[in-house]
Amino acid sequence: MDALQLLAQGFANAFTPENLLWVLVGCLLGTAVGVLPGLGSSMAVALLLPITFSLDPTAAFIMFAGVYFGGLFGDSTMGILMNTPGQASAIASTFEGHKMALNGRAAQALATAAIGAFIGGFIASIVVVFLAPALADFSSRFGPAEFFALAVFAFAATSSVVTDNVIKGLTSLFIGLGIAVIGIDGVSGAPRFTMESPQLFDGISLVTVTVAILALGEVIFVACLARHDTAKKIIRPTGRPWLSRKELKEATPAWLRGTAIGLPFGVVPAGGSEIPTFLAYGLEKRLDARRKKPQFGRGAIRGLAAPEAAGNATTGMAMGALLALGLPISATAAIMLAAFRQYGLQPGPLLFDRASELVWALLASFFIAMVVLLILNLPFAMLWAKLLLIPRPYLYAGITVFCALGIYATSGSTFDLLMLLGIGILGFLMRAMDFPLAPLIIGMVLGPLAETSLRDAAMSANGDFSVLVHSPITITLYVLLAAVLVFSVRGRVVARRRARRAVTETEKESVAR
Repeated sequence: MDALQLLAQGFANAFTPENLLWVLVGCLLGTAVGVLPGLGSSMAVALLLPITFSLDPTAAFIMFAGVYFGGLFGDSTMGILMNTPGQASAIASTFEGHKMALNGRAAQALATAAIGAFIGGFIASIVVVFLAPALADFSSRFGPAEFFALAVFAFAATSSVVTDNVIKGLTSLFIGLGIAVIGIDGVSGAPRFTMESPQLFDGISLVTVTVAILALGEVIFVACLARHDTAKKIIRPTGRPWLSRKELKEATPAWLRGTAIGLPFGVVPAGGSEIPTFLAYGLEKRLDARRKKPQFGRGAIRGLAAPEAAGNATTGMAMGALLALGLPISATAAIMLAAFRQYGLQPGPLLFDRASELVWALLASFFIAMVVLLILNLPFAMLWAKLLLIPRPYLYAGITVFCALGIYATSGSTFDLLMLLGIGILGFLMRAMDFPLAPLIIGMVLGPLAETSLRDAAMSANGDFSVLVHSPITITLYVLLAAVLVFSVRGRVVARRRARRAVTETEKESVAR
């Protein structure tokens, strides 16, 4: 009951006209910035940080919460409409969401994303309010061996589930891992794969890689290879900007499953919401393979609903972990941690005592932001969908400009612009040869975590690598990994048998005729 009373006080503080205005401003800015390739929610928070120093801390962080959640929806919007997600966390939503848009269901896809974001974020906010101590205890049990096991689980799961070709999936993963190790070694201080270039001493930015692979690579692909194909597939956003009863019945289980997957990852620093979105997508894809008429690959609504709910559930829990533990789970959370320190506040257990009004007003603003985003985005789903009516040459030229502006705003370096072009060409080649892009991004996001965790675990055990399988958590993760791989192999074998049977039956029918 204490939590309910404190939350009620938080709502009383958040429901002032000024704070409601900042929630609205944050949601609008987050969504608008998230729509632009290369300018995700983390970029928006970073750019707004100097401006908010003149604001009251409560108003500033309430606005940041709106930017955080709004940015996630904006990231998914461009992934659905143009197959160019704003950040890596929206990649999984593009697989089926963009196919829905190509099939003339862009408005329904955006409505699915908006409702999924609302459900995932709202449930996560409830969990943060009532179960934060237990979740904090769970996170504190993770050591280097557990983090390494989690990274290996993510590597294998994304390489085997998201792609239909394991060899190409592993190749893409190792490319991402190779990019991740470029720079100064954190332990020895020796430069690795820098070619004696000072510009590479800090490594290659994840933002640069994400924008180049996903956005610029898509632009080059459309310009060079898909010209005739895209001319035949002019997307017209027609239809209703809401979901029918049948679509709601189809998407609801996926929203709930995605939320359940995303919640635990909000308290584990494993790269943000990228892993749970891919895992949620992979689960729905495996479940779809058991149906008589599989829908994945043709715009399955469950393939969009689950990643959206998982991503926002992780984000909501990540904010709870930041407040209760001072633990930044994602880049945006890390920037917000810096903002807390600029105001002389240190997130952690003591924050709930020293700045109780701010904490509970911020928690209350999570619920308000969810409702505001739902109200803003559902009626305007058709408006966002009309972006698809822009002629392709102008549209992709604009995306290219925003890609370059986003990267230059991040670093202010022309070298990063050249790196953007080079990696963009790599993304084009991978698309042309049908290599999956998701394992590359996952490899780069989790590569440093896996390397550091492996080193720390080995050093703590004096070089005894058996420490990697000593704890119950690591054993559980490896068992789950084995189960995922077994089911993945079994699913492929069954799919091949069905394909062979279909070919055999077709041949028999042709002979009979």
